[in-house]
Amino acid sequence: MKSINLNSDIGEGFGVYDIGNDNEMLKIVNSANIACGFHAGDPNVMDRVVKESIRNGVSIGAHPGFNDLWGFGRRQIYMPPEEIEAAVAYQIGSLQAICAINNTRVTHVKPHGALNNMSSVEPEIAAAIAGGINSVDSNLILVAVSGSFLFSAGHSLGLTVAAEAYADRSYEDDGNMTSRKYEHAMIRDPEKAADQVRNIVIDRYIVANSGKKIPVKADTICIHGDEPTGPAVAQAVRKMLEGEGVKFQPLPDLNLV
Repeated sequence: MKSINLNSDIGEGFGVYDIGNDNEMLKIVNSANIACGFHAGDPNVMDRVVKESIRNGVSIGAHPGFNDLWGFGRRQIYMPPEEIEAAVAYQIGSLQAICAINNTRVTHVKPHGALNNMSSVEPEIAAAIAGGINSVDSNLILVAVSGSFLFSAGHSLGLTVAAEAYADRSYEDDGNMTSRKYEHAMIRDPEKAADQVRNIVIDRYIVANSGKKIPVKADTICIHGDEPTGPAVAQAVRKMLEGEGVKFQPLPDLNLV
């Protein structure tokens, strides 16, 4: 039986402001990528989401991004690699502290937004992120797009790396996600998202915007929690995969190489 992980970027509110539907997403996915205060999140939001993750048996991951609350971490910021490494380590540590007071632990790390996108194509940024993770805890699982510089950087340091693909993002011919400046970057139709995930998990390819089929490896599928359509998309994806006989597991339980 094939196994897959469903993950979601959540905990992206701040203070009294909520973004997305964290509680509903945590009933559907197996792993949570929790914002750590730079692009979103704060100690109280992190604590709430960690508690809810524990209640739902969801594994907990850090979701570090650029220090960009106004831009939600989706604006590119060029920083020296050592500053990126320190920022990633700092954010992981903040979530580790919240997990400690809840008697649980951080099991994985997935970079957010522009930091993640830049690490796919810029090896120095990828190496800085992987280095920050490795220095904090070499047992943390790195979530990265298969074939990206970040994926390779994690393996080169001996990290366990989970290959990620997206249910709700469209792709270009080079295998990178469509820029968010285009409306078709997001897939908000649940059935269309489910069809894309069927292609990825069952048939092992992504259909790019042009119609080109791109071979893909995926251990985990991301559904964005900040989108209003997130729960509906996640439900449709899970229902489809259940119909295909796919088993769901938290990231630490997957047989990752």
